[in-house]
Amino acid sequence: MSTFPETITIQLTLTAFGDALIYGFMADQDYVPGAYLKQLVFAWHEASFYGTDLDIQRISGVDLIMLPADQVIPFFAEVPLLSHVNWNFGEGASELRELAPLLSSYVQEKKYIPSFMAFQEGKRMWTWDKDAIDPQEQSVNQQRMQNLALNEGLEAAFSANVEATYYSSEETTADLRREFPILFATDRKKFHGYNEKSWLITMGWKADISPFRPLLQLLEPDEEVADWRLQLMLQDKQDSAQLIHVRLSTDGQVSGVWPEEWASSIHERAGGWSEHLLTILPSQPEPKEAKDILSSPLSDAAAWQFLTTDSQRLLEAGWQVLLPAWWETASRKKTRLRAKVRSAEDGATKGNESLFGLHSLVNFDWRIAIGDTDLTEEEFHALLARNERLVRFRGQWITLDPALLAQIRQIMEGIDPAEGLSFQDILQLHLLGAEDSSSNVSLEQAEEEQTRIQLEVELNDHLNEIMAQLQQQAAWPALPVPTALQADLRPYQRDGFTWLAFLRRFGLGACLADDMGLGKTVQFITYLLHVKESTQEQNTHFPSLLICPTSVLGNWQKELQRFAPSLRVMLHYGGSRRTGNRFEEEALSADILLTSYGTATLDQELLQSYTWESICLDEAQNIKNAQTKQSAAVRSFPAKHRIAMTGTPIENRLSELWSLYDFMNPGYLGTSRGFNHRFITAIEKEHNEQRTQDLQRLVKPFMLRRKKKDPAIQLDLPDKNEMKTYIHLTAEQGALYDQTVNELMKRMQELEGIERKGAILSALTRLKQLCDHPVLLTKESMPQNRNTGELDTESLIPRSAKLERLLAMVRELRDEGERCLIFTQYIGMGEMLQQVLQHELQEPVLYLNGSSSKTARDRMIEQFQSQTLHASEQPSIFILSIKAGGVGLNLTAANHVFHFDRWWNPAVENQATDRAYRMGQTKDVQVHKFISLGTLEERIDEMLENKQQLSDNVISSTEGWITELSTEELQDLFMMRKDWTG
Repeated sequence: MSTFPETITIQLTLTAFGDALIYGFMADQDYVPGAYLKQLVFAWHEASFYGTDLDIQRISGVDLIMLPADQVIPFFAEVPLLSHVNWNFGEGASELRELAPLLSSYVQEKKYIPSFMAFQEGKRMWTWDKDAIDPQEQSVNQQRMQNLALNEGLEAAFSANVEATYYSSEETTADLRREFPILFATDRKKFHGYNEKSWLITMGWKADISPFRPLLQLLEPDEEVADWRLQLMLQDKQDSAQLIHVRLSTDGQVSGVWPEEWASSIHERAGGWSEHLLTILPSQPEPKEAKDILSSPLSDAAAWQFLTTDSQRLLEAGWQVLLPAWWETASRKKTRLRAKVRSAEDGATKGNESLFGLHSLVNFDWRIAIGDTDLTEEEFHALLARNERLVRFRGQWITLDPALLAQIRQIMEGIDPAEGLSFQDILQLHLLGAEDSSSNVSLEQAEEEQTRIQLEVELNDHLNEIMAQLQQQAAWPALPVPTALQADLRPYQRDGFTWLAFLRRFGLGACLADDMGLGKTVQFITYLLHVKESTQEQNTHFPSLLICPTSVLGNWQKELQRFAPSLRVMLHYGGSRRTGNRFEEEALSADILLTSYGTATLDQELLQSYTWESICLDEAQNIKNAQTKQSAAVRSFPAKHRIAMTGTPIENRLSELWSLYDFMNPGYLGTSRGFNHRFITAIEKEHNEQRTQDLQRLVKPFMLRRKKKDPAIQLDLPDKNEMKTYIHLTAEQGALYDQTVNELMKRMQELEGIERKGAILSALTRLKQLCDHPVLLTKESMPQNRNTGELDTESLIPRSAKLERLLAMVRELRDEGERCLIFTQYIGMGEMLQQVLQHELQEPVLYLNGSSSKTARDRMIEQFQSQTLHASEQPSIFILSIKAGGVGLNLTAANHVFHFDRWWNPAVENQATDRAYRMGQTKDVQVHKFISLGTLEERIDEMLENKQQLSDNVISSTEGWITELSTEELQDLFMMRKDWTG
């Protein structure tokens, strides 16, 4: 094999960071170009991808190849060079070739240690372990080692090689950090006074072969010595019970009596102990005598600092610390502030009156628990006056943390025992502390539990009983069902009536939130009969007030007459409603006054001038927006008891829950702003699980929610089968759909702010209508047959695949003699469906929407539910607006429910379905949900699937978020897939 015609001399320089700057020259002193030299030198070097990963720097006309520090030792330990080139090595490179194999072996054999010098400078580096190197080997390489010690760059390269070899993976780094945490310590002052050997021993890198371990002991005052004091002890490793007290001077001299074999180790390490203790114990007073740095007694403040701060710093620095036996228990037990409610005999409530309402005031006394010691308010203030942190009281040491004492003072100053705590305060303290396993309960006063005092409440027997009844159904007091009730209550309905009456007794509002169809109406009617019986002895009592949607006023009249004919009912609605003295005269002779939300708002001034025996909101979600006039009007009506009834206590946002509870129990969940800060932001945006649980605890005692499928209900209802019917758009619908989307996307480039939002919502409505039938978008007149003048269904039906499918399915169920409900959002679609179905099936079809009068509503419901009408007169198809017909109606004659178009909220759709799927239904209910493929409807359906559980979790959303989407996101949401056009 021929060799290279020229000899190349390799030379290098190591930077302070350990990187090698390599260059080469020929015999004629010409420098070799960097790219060419890199190809030759690193032709076999796999770690640098054969030189391709290496950078070239040009300095003063010379090309320098930079080899990273972590590769320097491995490369020069082997020097895999091309054999056909004549190589020569300059002085620096030659020395590195000789030393690299030795250093590489140290790395492979783990003969290295952390550099104490680098640690003191805030760095982490490694150096070779002289103690681990064979003495004979050290002698042979003595001169080399001396040269190495002078070469900062080589030490850096060695350290980099250790880092790359030993713990380059994340897992190894984590193990190293866990096994040797001192190596990663940021507070290096703790190790002032240490030498390399003691530091390596303290961190656990090297074994401590001394027969003892040093420790600091804190001694408390006793009968012989009245002061706190520290002393240095040596503990026998073989016999931990053997402790030897030694004295340590500021100059590192040590005195005492110890085993002779300990002497050399003690004198070797004493200097480091002295310097280190003087640094790490700033609270230690200057010694009066130089012979013992720990001779001065500790003040109360210094002893406190040692217990709470200095001892921890010593432990982190590797010292052993011996503290008084009681300290661990005292530091682990939290200081607690309790409001101890007085017993009933001592007058728990102000004026010794019976408890009634959330704002009733309850008398209490302060109790402060510090460790295992309970203090009265007087004893606590007496200890504070001593201005000490460590106090011996009743034979026990008590720790008085200044920070916690300040918190206790602040809480106590903010609550005047002379005024008492409100029942609401006590209730919330109890509910939010209900997970505590102790008999006491607590309310966290700040976010960080570990550093904040908790205000707790200790209940008397009377309040303990009330709290148990609020939280446990088994503890509800049993009540007899009023004899005037003309119905047999199911067990769960009797429980509901009992619960309402129980909360009334204490003036606590209630939300009856049973599923639709479980009989909330009859439970409230039973409650009304109970109220009438319990208030009969009163000469002047005002009636209860029931506010409900207009659509169910007639239903309430019939149900009251059916279940409680003895109740005197007054209807306050329409142009004939009473005012002034006439109103009061009729109201005083009534037991229940019925009115609508709209009428209640119009007559707010009249209705708020009386205190009602109770006020009940049916379909209480009507006040979900607390800012509306309707909601404000309803809240303004005074009442002895407040009840909300709804099958969907939360439809969209947590703010609705606040609105509901602020009606039931005003102020219970705080202000709207405070509720938003405490719960809405934390739950809806941050998904804070703890805040969710807290809110659930607060609302649960006042909300009774049972579902049809709950095992305890035992309704024996038939099954409800839900199915989705996917339908293609016609070609006409597809073209109009694309046109609408394209127009919207074009406008999105031009519009901003409120105009942009309005355009999006408008397009959203147009697209949803288009999926129903194109006539809703084109606004055409209904086509007429030229010959007969009747509706031309032959040209109308084929333009909508949905309409075709609905007609086929309704024909089929009518052939089986079954009845159906059809829900749609749009009046135009409802009118079209009514006309088409009447024409095609030649039978009466009912249509109920928001413009239907109360009389018309009542008549249509009675007709549909009838079992006695002649077949030619019996309506079997009922079309309903989802808003007007989705709540408060009992339509169990139907066992098919069609959702012709989809609503955003699954709770609203379920409410509508429950018009048929409720008590009294004897057949299986089939629910058909129509979905236009490839359109916004399909995307809505996917969202509804994801939202189905949100009502149970107290959160969901509305379509308003769509207006905040970017143009690209809107296009993705609205754009139709061409595969699904007809």
